[in-house]
Amino acid sequence: MTLRRNVDTTVLLLAVTLTCIGVVMVYSSSAIMAAERFHDGFFFLKRQLLYALIGFLLMAVATYFNYRNWRKLAVVALLGSIVLLVLLFVPGLGVRVGGALRWLKLPGFNLQPAELVKLGLVLYLAHSLTRKKEKVRSLIKGYLPYLVVLAVVLLLLLKQPDLGSAMIIAGVALSMLIVAGVRWLYILPTLLMSLPVLYVLVMSADYRRRRILAFLDPWDDPFDTGFQIIQSLVAFGKGGIFGQGLGVGEQKLFYLPEAHTDFIFSVIGEELGLVGVLVVASMFLLLVLCGIRIALQCQDPFGRNLAFGLSLLLGLEAFVNLSVCMGLLPTKGLALPFISYGGTSLVVCLIAVGILLNISTVQETKR
Repeated sequence: MTLRRNVDTTVLLLAVTLTCIGVVMVYSSSAIMAAERFHDGFFFLKRQLLYALIGFLLMAVATYFNYRNWRKLAVVALLGSIVLLVLLFVPGLGVRVGGALRWLKLPGFNLQPAELVKLGLVLYLAHSLTRKKEKVRSLIKGYLPYLVVLAVVLLLLLKQPDLGSAMIIAGVALSMLIVAGVRWLYILPTLLMSLPVLYVLVMSADYRRRRILAFLDPWDDPFDTGFQIIQSLVAFGKGGIFGQGLGVGEQKLFYLPEAHTDFIFSVIGEELGLVGVLVVASMFLLLVLCGIRIALQCQDPFGRNLAFGLSLLLGLEAFVNLSVCMGLLPTKGLALPFISYGGTSLVVCLIAVGILLNISTVQETKR
């Protein structure tokens, strides 16, 4: 028997609050730069507000859309997102920014397929792992087919190149496989064999190699490879405990690259201080814990796999972004969920929350 409960208000409030913080911080971090480049200080704010509105509408739809119906759309969602990744390489469709081919040019906006493929892969894995049940412990019928699907997605991402998204997807996928019961005997050799591949990927690209060296010693080249992380650390240092005040930060004034996207957390550190940093980081941690709680409470294997995958996706992206901004990981071009400027990322995150909210409303009981 299926009982209906109220939505998890904690998850809802966290998602709404983080999105509102994001809108405020996008404006704070981009207004001067937008006025300089586009002669409109509200350029990024207006777009982020539109993305947030669309995201909230789709989150509401996902909240009232029975999560079980996603099983019927899982394969289509994955295949569709893979097709979008392929379309990036069609001349005239893909938009290259900073040497990376990550955006599809559509009327009025750009779409980032990597964000969609993250959601599509989680849906597919949740569906397939539920369908296979105990067969996931088999090498031929269980593990290898997933490895092939994952390899296709990763190769397309690395072709862009987008190593950051590839690593996030690989981490989420392997974690879902482990939780579903895939044997460590299969997982461990895969991880060991991936290390030399990762080494080659890093060392074969000059900009990646320089990022690793900058991570190890940013002061060795403070005006080039180490510039981003040094300016980020300076922002946190200036913020102190309580921050310099909202909108007062100086590092966003053409010192901190990508202040409204990749390094928006550094702006939070400067303007809101350690208090703001701890509040935002705690909200992400609480969101992930609530998502895992929803997964553990769900008696339906598909809902449990899906809730776990979505929670891990949001948490891992946030962890990597926060770690990069604080110099704990090499620089990667990953958005901070809900907060960084970017339509596709924000909308996908809010849809993920909507699915989590729907799962939280369903409780299976025995007759």
